[in-house]
Amino acid sequence: MHRAGCWALVGACALAGGLSGCAARHAPAVRASGAPLAALRVEPRSSVAERSFEGIVQAVDRATLTAQTSGRVAAIYHDVDDFVPAGALLIRLRATIQRADLGQARAALHAARARATQADKRYRRIRALYQQRVVPKADFDQVTAARDVAVAARNAARAALAAAIEGVAYTEIRAPYASVVTARSVQVGEAVSPGTPLMGVASLTHLRVVASVPQSVAEAIRRLGQAAVSFDGRSIEAAHVTVYPQAAAGSAAFPVHVSLPRPVPGLFPGMVVRVRFPTGRRTELLVPASVVVRRSAVTAVYLVEPNGNTLLQQVRLGRRVGGQVEVLSGLTAGERVALNPLAAMRRLEPFPVLTGSAQ
Repeated sequence: MHRAGCWALVGACALAGGLSGCAARHAPAVRASGAPLAALRVEPRSSVAERSFEGIVQAVDRATLTAQTSGRVAAIYHDVDDFVPAGALLIRLRATIQRADLGQARAALHAARARATQADKRYRRIRALYQQRVVPKADFDQVTAARDVAVAARNAARAALAAAIEGVAYTEIRAPYASVVTARSVQVGEAVSPGTPLMGVASLTHLRVVASVPQSVAEAIRRLGQAAVSFDGRSIEAAHVTVYPQAAAGSAAFPVHVSLPRPVPGLFPGMVVRVRFPTGRRTELLVPASVVVRRSAVTAVYLVEPNGNTLLQQVRLGRRVGGQVEVLSGLTAGERVALNPLAAMRRLEPFPVLTGSAQ
């Protein structure tokens, strides 16, 4: 620690709690008196290495419903943020022309059926006479062709009726699945044509999170295939992780789709969440959060040396794991930390000794 920084630290500690000394890591400390302090030996622990990234929630099933026929919007039954069941009527178009076409198609099919029935009866009669050699083959061929034409006309009328029924159905826009309405693009009375966007819907029963991960961890994420999504203090384990085999254009980031179990209450498309991906194993040092003391801008723990001396050691902390906290620097495996920081502070005579900075 530089001398100027040492004196600045001395001043801060003196204001916080009477600390007026600054020493190197192995500076001498005053021997503690009285019964030995309760201490915990710091031991390394193997844990899962993780990387965390921001992700955007998306609905796997989402659609922009467009007009499939021409018409004018007659009624809108649902709006943005409405939850609708599968098959719910969302928008109705005026269907005057479509219903007229339907009526004509039904009448045409009725007439075609009558002609096909008549042609079939004539065919049967002439076939019987032909088999008895009463009529020539030319007459039989003529009624056979007439029957085939009538049957084809009946089939064409059936197809036209099906198209007319579909045309009427196109005037009723319905939800393809249970969903929430995410957008409405038309007003009542507005004229639309095929392809005009009408309404957007998204299913909330099947969600995923889309994130981008750097090339350095993409292979590890693909190999392990695990992830957890954190939001609102909750953590949801992923059902499936897909790492796309091609990086996004102009970057070395690989898109990752994290499929979630269904349903997930409180999670909606467009939300920003944190995604944690295990990438391997690592060794870490953990201490109880209760042994950490903070003096102004200094974060430290009290060390108990084998000879009974007590030292105040500055540390740099990482993530919190339950009631413990990770020590990134300032401690080494095998050192002992005082479990009661207040008692350790009182044992220092006359001043606590702050050992080197944790960089």
